[in-house]
Amino acid sequence: MARIAKVGLAALAALALMLLAPGQAMASGAVRAADPTPSQSAAAPTPSPTVYGCLVGEDEYGTKLPCELRVEVLTPICDNEVPKLRYKVVAVGSPNTKVKITWVNPSGPDVVQADLPLEGTVLWPGAVQDASGRGIDWPGWRLENGVWVEGDEFDWVRPSVSVLFQVNPEMTVSVAYPPSSPQCLTNPPSSTPSPTPTTPDTEVLVDNPTPNPSTPDTEVLVDNPLPPEVAATGSNVAPLLIGAGILVGGGLLVVLLVNRQRRSTQG
Repeated sequence: MARIAKVGLAALAALALMLLAPGQAMASGAVRAADPTPSQSAAAPTPSPTVYGCLVGEDEYGTKLPCELRVEVLTPICDNEVPKLRYKVVAVGSPNTKVKITWVNPSGPDVVQADLPLEGTVLWPGAVQDASGRGIDWPGWRLENGVWVEGDEFDWVRPSVSVLFQVNPEMTVSVAYPPSSPQCLTNPPSSTPSPTPTTPDTEVLVDNPTPNPSTPDTEVLVDNPLPPEVAATGSNVAPLLIGAGILVGGGLLVVLLVNRQRRSTQG
């Protein structure tokens, strides 16, 4: 009888275990679903922080993200008598597509040109153009009583000036004022007539020529066939002929007298 009771208790215990096992498995599965693994948490995307407009951090390979500004074009030009600056910047590591240009004044307020494209052309500070785009005023000059005089509030942009490009990142560079040329002026045209240059002596000699010391005598004789000495001699020809005639006649008379005297003596 005791043996039968032990067998019955064992069977009841086995049946209880079979009924409890599925519930424990389901509870354990629920716990695992509610508690994600560390690998699943690491895969969740997180926004990258920014500093000065650049993305910071590392890429998927662990390389630090770049953040720099490159100035690829920086050319002072003259366009229709107007000084301008042609530029092109490239922002590496920044999503920004606009640049702010600051002309740095070392002793006063700066000139700022904001919200510009990354490539373009801007006026030089102090330059003014008319409705047609032609230059009518230039930095470093002022008009007084119709005469252009050097010196105005934009003297600091010449002969060179520092220019700050800000896309975040940023860069400061120095640029030179574009020079004038016969084709395009970056300075005002002169309003006063230029002094008349003194005529060189060589030009005076052309208008009033004098004999060249190296000119042969034959060339001089062509313009004046008779030299002064020859002309003076020609004016005394008659007296010389008369004198010569008298001398010849006197000589003949002397010869005749001598011959006559000889004949008388012989007779």
